[in-house]
Amino acid sequence: MYITEEHNPRLPFLRDKTSKLTTSPGVYIMKDKGGKIIYIGKAKNLHNRVTSYFRKGQDHLPKVWKMVSNVNDYEFIVTDSEFEALVLECSLIKMHTPKYNILLKDDKGYSYIRVTNEPYPRIQAVLQKTDDGAEYIGPYTSSFTVKQAVEEANKVFRLPTCTKIFPRDIKKERPCLNYHIKRCMGVCTGHFGEDEYRKTVAQAVDYIKNGSAQSVERLTAEMERAAEDLEFELAAKLRDRINAITKAAESQKVIDETIPDCDIIAISQNVDIACASVIMYRGGRLTDKADYFLGERAEPAQMMEEFVLSFYAMKEDAPKNVLLAEEPADIEMLEQYLREKYDHAVYVSVPKRGHLVKLCTLAKNNANEFISVRVGRTGREVAGLEELARALGMEKPPRFIECYDISNLASSDMVAGMVVFENGRPCRKFYRKFGIKTVFEQNDYACMTEVIERRFAEYKKGEDEGFSQLPDLILLDGGNGHVNTIRPVLERLGIKVPLYGLVKDDRHRTRAIATGNGEISLLKSRGAFALVTQIQDEVHRVAISYQKSKRKKSSFTLELTQVRGVGDKKAQKLLREFKTKEALKNASLEELRAVAGVSMETARELKSIIDEMS
Repeated sequence: MYITEEHNPRLPFLRDKTSKLTTSPGVYIMKDKGGKIIYIGKAKNLHNRVTSYFRKGQDHLPKVWKMVSNVNDYEFIVTDSEFEALVLECSLIKMHTPKYNILLKDDKGYSYIRVTNEPYPRIQAVLQKTDDGAEYIGPYTSSFTVKQAVEEANKVFRLPTCTKIFPRDIKKERPCLNYHIKRCMGVCTGHFGEDEYRKTVAQAVDYIKNGSAQSVERLTAEMERAAEDLEFELAAKLRDRINAITKAAESQKVIDETIPDCDIIAISQNVDIACASVIMYRGGRLTDKADYFLGERAEPAQMMEEFVLSFYAMKEDAPKNVLLAEEPADIEMLEQYLREKYDHAVYVSVPKRGHLVKLCTLAKNNANEFISVRVGRTGREVAGLEELARALGMEKPPRFIECYDISNLASSDMVAGMVVFENGRPCRKFYRKFGIKTVFEQNDYACMTEVIERRFAEYKKGEDEGFSQLPDLILLDGGNGHVNTIRPVLERLGIKVPLYGLVKDDRHRTRAIATGNGEISLLKSRGAFALVTQIQDEVHRVAISYQKSKRKKSSFTLELTQVRGVGDKKAQKLLREFKTKEALKNASLEELRAVAGVSMETARELKSIIDEMS
């Protein structure tokens, strides 16, 4: 977004002031016309950084554009180094809480794990502690962690999670599906006594409190004692439980003694907004998770740096390791700042391989889910758009995607379909269909050229809602040849929109994205691959269905033109009026005569032909 004097009349003054600004490092303080501080930033070179806000023709993200449009004046403080500027920036932001800086609030409640007081106790996640005789474990600051731990314990120890009450409902009805898929021990079958069940619950509570390693040690000792006492059935049950814990420990990320104390931070950005998720491990356990809405989207590296600084500004301590899902603007400076703030070693890194990458993925998935609630989209849709933008090198995920496909049968009934996806979902009200008008022989490139020219001619008219929106991305059902044909067309029309092709394999499935001089594989980007496959399948469906309907109309037209005095125009007029063969057959002679504009004798011939249609 470009800013002009129309948006901020103070731009000439600000540009003149900035032209004399020092090139030293420091902090700049933006103020509105009321003198209120609205943004604080740091710079390695004050002149270059502040100039970038007010430069003519500078393209800003929406959040920055709004800030610059409200700047009336600014102050600056020169420092000896960029690091000193960073420390000063954090201090000033905490003091003034400017509107356009990332500001976080930590106002979370508490959660508990409840072990109910009844003959067959249940393990549950609750938000409040009440005086009901139950055992409560906690408090925990993260409801996410509590739910994960309870679900894991119930799954590993196969505890019932249904609404049945025991012993009242034992043998009252057949076991549910959880029993048959080995997710529940089946207390309702009557095969488990109260004492045995309580021992199992005690083992599950021990698992929650102490983790998998200690639980396995204790259960192994119990299994060996049972075997020595010749209680082989009990020993077998304990063996199965140990195997279940071991298997769960291999895949789950809630309890893992090999994970060092760390915070894992990821940011998810949709078209207009951004959210952050922080997952915290202490003592080999996932102890907390926090989600933050960051407002409007911004440049990823800068947003990551600002968020990390804001997050730790309200924390009394930091772990030894801070893992980031994306590179910040200056990782070394962040590390130095955290070390000096907390007076102990802090290592900031962006994992590229190994099990720590999976933790970053977990944080990223949580950020995607958090943002999906805000924008009314699923986490998978948000991730798909982000992955697609990253694969194509786009600055932000595309909000509107248009895709085109040509369909024909040899050189007859040539048509095109256009589908629109908004925020990762089909927007059917903007779908359009084209009948090819200027191409008379099979030529996909020429047909696609006509369609693109007609589509953007309508855009320039601005009369059709579906055509008046400029897309953020254009996809063509075709390879490099299609891209190289259409790119010059867009340039000639003055349309600056990223253009790519969708390449299929021998089985007509999406394989890659064509760039014009090569291909981009999406095999490692599952979300993006699923999205473009859905788009390609949808545009193919629209084009094929339109081509079939047009071919059917053509056959009707050919039959109707057998009547003397009825040409293509009159036949088309009849088809437009009555739309279906059934409606044509039900039409009266008078209706046929009036619509086609023919004599009653010709209408009778028409009626005869229509009645004989199969």
